[in-house]
Amino acid sequence: MSNDAHVQPQTPVQPAATPSWAMLRTLGGIAMISGLLVVLVEHYTQPIIAEKQRILTEKAVFRVLPGAVAKHDFLVTAEGRLVPAEPGVSGDPLYAAYDAEERLKGLAFIGVGAGYAGPVQVMFAYDPECRCIVGSKVLKSNETPGFGDKLDSDPEFLRNFEALDAGLNTEGTALANPIVTVKHGTKTEPWQIDAITGATISSRAMGRAANQAAERAVPAIQRDLATLSQPN
Repeated sequence: MSNDAHVQPQTPVQPAATPSWAMLRTLGGIAMISGLLVVLVEHYTQPIIAEKQRILTEKAVFRVLPGAVAKHDFLVTAEGRLVPAEPGVSGDPLYAAYDAEERLKGLAFIGVGAGYAGPVQVMFAYDPECRCIVGSKVLKSNETPGFGDKLDSDPEFLRNFEALDAGLNTEGTALANPIVTVKHGTKTEPWQIDAITGATISSRAMGRAANQAAERAVPAIQRDLATLSQPN
């Protein structure tokens, strides 16, 4: 008879399974905390972003309308009405700018045109007396450096916006003549924009932006000019 004891093989100890509800609870807690952090970040950064945008807009308005020291913000609604810019109201922005004596210096509005590398966003200055665009400032552009950036720097091209005709038809409902960009050296009318050689597509983007913005804003401006002329 053998004295060797018979040893039973031991079954490996399995780790305790994590209950599915505990895992879901952990994941839910992580998701809730992540969502809360996103809300908190947005809550604290949104006013900072809004203030930064306000300052940039104000600088652009004062640049295209030299001599202005104050502005009031309006909106042109989808129905073409001019209303003060207030929360909950939508429309195209319109800025009335005033000098130190609280006299209306002019209006500024924004247009967008499709360029070579994407949309070109431009702020235009408008003089209600001559009924013409008297300045421009590119706000956003991805146009080719050396060509598209001339929209904001080429002296000859910028002369297009010293007195660009934006007069209305007899009904006062639309531009009498659409603002268009023409091939360099072929401008014959005051509502035409003489393109930059080698940057025709970008130049046309400026023309489309000016026409689109003026078509929306100018009828409202001329209809409510008496209101706009009052700084308060």
